Formats: sequence, structure tokens, C-alpha cells
Amino acid sequence: MTKRLTQLGFFLALALILAYVESLIPFSFGIPGIRLGLPNLAVILLLYGSRGGTQGGGGSAARGPGIGGARDAFLINILRIVISGFLFSNLYTILYALAGAVLSFAAMLAGRRLRCFSVVGVSVLGGVSHNIGQLVMAMLVTRTVYVGYYAPYLIAAGTVTGAVLGLGAVELMPYLWRIKDRS
Repeated sequence: MTKRLTQLGFFLALALILAYVESLIPFSFGIPGIRLGLPNLAVILLLYGSRGGTQGGGGSAARGPGIGGARDAFLINILRIVISGFLFSNLYTILYALAGAVLSFAAMLAGRRLRCFSVVGVSVLGGVSHNIGQLVMAMLVTRTVYVGYYAPYLIAAGTVTGAVLGLGAVELMPYLWRIKDRS
């Protein structure tokens, strides 16, 4: 149990560090809501952890870092949003991030379970659906559908950033598994 908590703590720390790094990067195209999504790297790594994810969509079972799966990924995702929200932003940011995270996680989990998407494809699903979730929340908060005009830009941004994070996850997975094999 102690080892598992330590590993989950590592992933939470990784997500929080990536959230901090992301907060330092001046990344803006004049459209609210476009972010790199760096903390989602930890979520993707956990989602494809030890409970039989696939690497590249080919259907072959993969060995994970000893923890992982939907429950761990969801837990770390929610904890990092709440903690990083209080550390680096405000309550409204937490609200928007939670709306995006819940929709994003549901889409990534469905994509992973369908086994017709690669890790990169699942990450793209997550990036796009995260932006859509935030857009829906913005429509509810502002009580106007005109915010929806941002949708094409947010979908494009979610596709690009999701693909980059997915490629990063594919590159990191073998190293995490190698660490697990040594312990």
C-alpha cells in the first residue's frame, strides 16, 4: 500500500509541476481557454498504466508502471485540478477545468476501452473534449451561445496539443515500465 501511495504521489507531483511550468509559459493566441495541457501527460500515463492499455492501437497488451488504470488516472486528474487551481489561479479556473476534465476523461476512457484509438488518438480525444467541456461551461456561466464561435479554434488547438502530449506519453511509457521492472 505504501508503494502504491508513493507512486500515486509521484504522478500527482508530476502533474502539479507540469501545471506550474504551463502557468509560466506565455502561450496565447488571443483566444481564451487555449492551453498546452501539460498536466494531462500524467493522466494519460496513468490511464495506460498497468491494467492492460495498448500502445499504438494494435491491440497488444502493454505492461504498465505498477499502478494506473481509470480510477488512478481520474483521482490524480481531479486532485491536480483542485490543488493547482488553488496554487496558480482561482475558483473560476477550477470550475472550468473540472468541466473540461470530466468530459475529457470520459472521452479518453471510452476511446481507450474501444481499442480503436492509439495512445495519441486517445490523447487527441481528451484535448478536444476538454476544450468542448470548458466551452459548454462558458456558455452556462455567460448565458450566451455566442461563446460557441470559439469552437473551431479550440477544437484545432485541442487536436494539436493532444497529439503532442500523446506522442510524449508514447515516448515516456517504456521508461516508466523499465523503472517498474527494476523495483
